Amino acid sequence: MDEKKKYPFHEKYFKKEWSYTTGSVLLAILALALVIVTGASWGVTGPLGMWGGKLLQLIGINADAWKGYNGSLAKYNFWMDQPSLTNLGIVLGALLSVLLATQFKIKKIKSMKNVWAAVLGGLLMGIGARLSLGCNIGAFFTALPAFSLHGWVFWISIFAGAAVGSQLLKKYFM
Repeated sequence: MDEKKKYPFHEKYFKKEWSYTTGSVLLAILALALVIVTGASWGVTGPLGMWGGKLLQLIGINADAWKGYNGSLAKYNFWMDQPSLTNLGIVLGALLSVLLATQFKIKKIKSMKNVWAAVLGGLLMGIGARLSLGCNIGAFFTALPAFSLHGWVFWISIFAGAAVGSQLLKKYFM
């Protein structure tokens, strides 16, 4: 029997791509549910700083004494931190969706040039997110509905950065 006929629900909701409208509406509903349940807006990069500080402590660096932490690492508990649990949920949800769509693949690394570009790009994005006190979630999805000026500045900046990044990508990696 044909797989599509055997599992029509799975085929429709897990294998086929959803429309941008469906994705947008679901993101809005989930973001609203998060605010209603936790009383906090959606944020991603804040906990990453705490995770980095904890990692530094594991290798013997006292990051808790740094100005940015001010002793907060000693009180930090991953399992009691809503943004950290949200991040974990995002990662596990992404993994689950890829597994359910049977799209999980471990790919061969094409070149070290691409690896270094990805590492550098990730570091620059992380540094930028911490300097701007938020990533596209906190600085965009949370700020624009609140009519915050920084959300509009972020929106313009992210598009300008994407345009420059696309040109660099085409020039050096394609």
